[in-house]
Amino acid sequence: MGRLIGIETDLGNKRTLNEDTVGFYEHSEYSIFVIADGMGGHNAGEVASKIAVDSVLEYIKTHCNDYDMEQALEGAIDEANKNVYKYAVLNENCSGMGTTLTVAYVKGNKLIVANVGDSRCYVVSKGELIKVTKDHSLVQELLDNGTITAEEAINHPNKNVITRAVGTKISIKGDYYPLDLQNISTVMLCSDGLTNEVTEEEILSIINNDISNSSIRLIERSKEKGGKDNISVIIFKGECTHDWNHIR
Repeated sequence: MGRLIGIETDLGNKRTLNEDTVGFYEHSEYSIFVIADGMGGHNAGEVASKIAVDSVLEYIKTHCNDYDMEQALEGAIDEANKNVYKYAVLNENCSGMGTTLTVAYVKGNKLIVANVGDSRCYVVSKGELIKVTKDHSLVQELLDNGTITAEEAINHPNKNVITRAVGTKISIKGDYYPLDLQNISTVMLCSDGLTNEVTEEEILSIINNDISNSSIRLIERSKEKGGKDNISVIIFKGECTHDWNHIR
């Protein structure tokens, strides 16, 4: 039985094009979940996010037995960056495109999350929602150096400015977060279209109240609160000894 609970992407209320891409692959020995939020205008953001997601899935499927988990993820991020960058160079209408990229790679009870940009990973552990990733964003930098408060960050005018993206430079560095899935019941990946509208308290409440439909409900909630951006959510099971039969 696979880990996936829900995977959804939505245009939102305001946009005319969905530049988010979501993807996953499950094997008997491992699972991969990927989310990307493209940028670049016209259809370039959509192109960048799709290339990145496809590149990551293909790379890990091909090399899962060649490297340890973190090495495979590093290679996958490099491959995604190279492929997006190359496509942008060769196609003038896609010049300057890029994408966020957040990947969860699971084997047994070991999870490694890789992140570039401001798409996030959260886990639910002992009834609490915990943010795993740290945004590569201007607002995060302002928070880190004490220029703004957490309250000011919520509605900051430069909230969508990211400081690191896949495909905009010839090489990129991701951040990597190894986790033990013991005591982690649920994992969520999402684009900022969710977190810009829905609070962490609301996210946890929706996951707790109706886990099997939580990805759909989270997107509905984001749209109820404005839905200004594309919205993407992936939710999957954590600790593999957990009894998940009640949601199937």
